[in-house]
This record gives sequence, structure tokens and C-alpha cells, in this order.
Amino acid sequence: MDITIGPIAFFWTAETVRDFYRDLAASPARRVVIGEWVCSKRLPFWQDEIPGAVECLLAAGKDVALSTLALITLRRERRQTADLFDAGIPVEIADLGALRHLPEGAPFQVGPTVNVYNEATLEWLARKGATRICLPPELPLSSVAVLARAGRAAGVAVEVWGHGRAPLAISGRCYHARLHDRAKDSCQFVCGEDPDGRDVVTLDGQRFLTVNGVQTLGHAHSTVAGQIAELAGIGVRAVRLSPQTGNFAAVVRLYDDLVKQRSAQAEAVARLQTLIPGACFADGFLAGAPGLRRAL
Repeated sequence: MDITIGPIAFFWTAETVRDFYRDLAASPARRVVIGEWVCSKRLPFWQDEIPGAVECLLAAGKDVALSTLALITLRRERRQTADLFDAGIPVEIADLGALRHLPEGAPFQVGPTVNVYNEATLEWLARKGATRICLPPELPLSSVAVLARAGRAAGVAVEVWGHGRAPLAISGRCYHARLHDRAKDSCQFVCGEDPDGRDVVTLDGQRFLTVNGVQTLGHAHSTVAGQIAELAGIGVRAVRLSPQTGNFAAVVRLYDDLVKQRSAQAEAVARLQTLIPGACFADGFLAGAPGLRRAL
């Protein structure tokens, strides 16, 4: 088992993106998925950083893939998706609509926003050319075990969502813009004010979701820190960590220590709490419990 870093979900400045991938090149992560995952309007602000980031990561020995959007709707988004397949770098699809642009016989990877819930779906994607699939974060361990076994039979590496606010939904509407009484087309990129997303609070004051432009995330940081041994035992090939601000390099090292059995699972969540003060961590999905079940 090893570590994959997923695409950045949030709207960060070009300088922040540049520094993030430079630091990530020195991390123990095995592979990195890079690209605009959430909103195509953000891409022009940082897309010039992508070639340099890819070059830096490849030079450091990382496997690199480019991500499509999780919701492809506009004509320019379809053109951008088609261009990804011409870049000469593996592509991870986050929307099944991307497959219409897939060159005949070309391999591809699958991200966690594609609903791979059963063996039939996994096997269909494998026949299409899928070589790696990150499963949706809401699956219980029993389902992950079945899909990991199906993946081995089909020659597909199976990943699980290992750390970060779980992607729950994507919409044509922009929650950040609506919150500030702006239309989506004149949002003024207000989501950039919340570099880790904005909390959604219920009327009785409970924080339970996070909004990120058009994306809805869980509020808690989902973590498999206490379940690494079980995942390795059923044949999961990698855990996926979702980028966030703060000392993300230390978060990557923590999971690397767990994967390589250099630290105890029982201590890992407590260590995460020190790395991300004030955050809450949840591990309910794998246990077949409500996803917001506290891990600590």
C-alpha cells in the first residue's frame, strides 16, 4: 500500500499552488493527481503552474495524473477535457462524461466522484481501460473488500479516500456566490476567501457540512488512520489524501508512517489533532456507521 495525493479542491493563489507542489515533490507520496477538479472558472488563475508542477513531481519520481472536472457541462469544459487526453500524461476522470473524449484503447484512472459501488461497474470501467480507481468515500469496509478483490481480478488498482473532507455532491449552482448575493457568473471568486471551504451551520449551531463553490463536502476530516491495517489486509493499493492548508507535508508523513508500519494506529488520530488544531475527525463510513462518527 502507498499514498496518492488528490487534486486541490479549493481556490488557492498561483503562488500557494506552486509552493504546495514544490513541497509535495519532497514528500513520500507515491503519486499525485493535479488539475482543476471543482470549477473551471478558477483554472485560468493557476493553470500556468501546472506544467512546472508536473515537471517537478516527475523529476522527483512521482507518478502524475491530470484530473478532469467533477461536473462537465459547458462547451469550453468539454474542449478542456478533450485537451487533457492529448497532454501525454495519464488522465483521471472525475465525471463519466469525460469518457466520450477518451481516445480508443487509451488507459485512464477514475476518481472518487464517480460512483463505483459494485463489481459490475468496476469491471465495465476496466474493459474501457481503467487501470486505477479511487472508490467513493462513503463505502463500508465490506464493500471495499469486494471491490478490491474484483480489482485484483480485473488488473485494476483500488484506492480509498484516506484523509480530508469527503466530497459529497457537486452542483450547477455556486453556494459561495449565493451566500454573498452574487450570481454564479459574477461570483468575483469569493470562494478564494475560504481556502479550506466554508462551514455550514444548522439553526441550532451544529457544523455539519462544508461548501466550496459548487461543491459540498463533509465538515469533518474523514480519516482511515485507525483502519490502515484492515485496508492493507483486504488488498487496497493506496490511500488518497486530499490537500488542505497548514502543515500538509506532516500529514503525508504521518500516513506514510502508518502505511509502512512505523507508527501505531492507536496514536495516529491524536497526532492528527495536533497537526490540524480545532478540526474534528470522522471514520464512520468504513465501519458502516454514519460518516460523521468521531474518530477521536
